[in-house]
Amino acid sequence: MRGKTWVTILLLTLGAGRVSAQSPQSKPDASPMGGMAMEHTKPTGPVGPLKITFGDKSAEWTPATLAALPHTTIKVYNEHAKATQTYSGVALIDLLTRVGVPDKPHGKEFQLYLVAEGVDGYKVVYSIGEVSPDVHDGTVIVADSQDGNPIGDDGPLKLVTTGEKRPARWVRNLVAIRVMTAQ
Repeated sequence: MRGKTWVTILLLTLGAGRVSAQSPQSKPDASPMGGMAMEHTKPTGPVGPLKITFGDKSAEWTPATLAALPHTTIKVYNEHAKATQTYSGVALIDLLTRVGVPDKPHGKEFQLYLVAEGVDGYKVVYSIGEVSPDVHDGTVIVADSQDGNPIGDDGPLKLVTTGEKRPARWVRNLVAIRVMTAQ
């Protein structure tokens, strides 16, 4: 029992408290490093607004407040659904600039990265270069509709990106985006 306690403390210290050997949401993956692959799960409670933070600045977005902003529509192939889907939403960079993130990063600004999180605790990482159209050809949006309808089980907001072979970094039931600086 004592060894199990130390493993738990170590996992919590490393910020991996949501993933443990007994977690039903995790399963070993086939990576050479023996990492853990998180499965998406249904939200455990109501999905709140999307909160974006950068330093001491933050903003909250709901489907209603996003609906008032200019939208981008993208078509992507969803490997999980084996179908081409159309999503509409606000370009992520447009939301990030409202809290002070540069839309055309230079120099040390390329140390910026963001962690996007769903209500189920699923987290993904993007560099600032991956979300800036000034640097990258892919498009990252906070979608509020799929195929012309509200998103449904994966919503109300979903982070979707073009140019990836599978939707591993799409985040459904999106509730938080934190922008940080790599050290």
